[in-house]
Amino acid sequence: MVELLAQVVSIAKQAGLAILEIYAVPDTAVNTKADHSPLTEADLASHRIICDELKKLIPAYPVLSEESAEIPAAERRTWKKYWLVDPLDGTKEFIKRNGEFTVNIALIENGKPVLGVVYAPVLDVCYYAEKDAGAYVQRSARKSQPIKVKSPQPAEIIKVVASRSHSDARTETLLNLLGDCETISMGSSLKLCLVAEGAAHFYPRLGPTMEWDTAAAHAVVNEAGGTVCNKVSEELQYNKADLHNSDFFVYAKTSTAFRQAMGSA
Repeated sequence: MVELLAQVVSIAKQAGLAILEIYAVPDTAVNTKADHSPLTEADLASHRIICDELKKLIPAYPVLSEESAEIPAAERRTWKKYWLVDPLDGTKEFIKRNGEFTVNIALIENGKPVLGVVYAPVLDVCYYAEKDAGAYVQRSARKSQPIKVKSPQPAEIIKVVASRSHSDARTETLLNLLGDCETISMGSSLKLCLVAEGAAHFYPRLGPTMEWDTAAAHAVVNEAGGTVCNKVSEELQYNKADLHNSDFFVYAKTSTAFRQAMGSA
């Protein structure tokens, strides 16, 4: 693992430990943000650790975190490289105590994710990637393994990953267009990582997400041979004036199995 990536993995794991300390306390207080999404002390503790450590690591790179997202677009437009962070992706999963939440740290360069770390503290699983260096997964203390996306074979049942916290009629319609498929439920950006490691073939997201929800896992998917794109196959971009993502789809870059269904979504 190259030095910068190893340091970012270490920061994500530090944040994960802080989250686990709060996760171990029964009845953790939950507040509600202005957009009606939940916020816990774990979100804030992770945010503080990540921002402090990233600023020490490379002081010249700004940090945009979900918990500090009020930075004006005019200021952000001047950034060529910056860190994009979700200190606790899957707060609803944290509250439900199902373990399917992550720490997401991405490095963005000219609107594209060039490094990404996704760490699931309860599962002790870390996905990470850097541009032109491959994508990997490390489970607990085991040796890291390279990961690759998979395209469905002609007679194979398509494995589609879906959200535990967000389901809707449009996604159900899309799944019907795919025909015979197996649905795998998962929370947070682990959904993208399941496609990256070949455990699922396709992840459609037809609903609201923010740039920090996807950036780190997007880097992993890219290096694993996949794509994260809109319905006309344009890759998601970052540091837009509006930080909301469009609807998006995750699958093997070489696969044509999902194009028709995507166009109908």
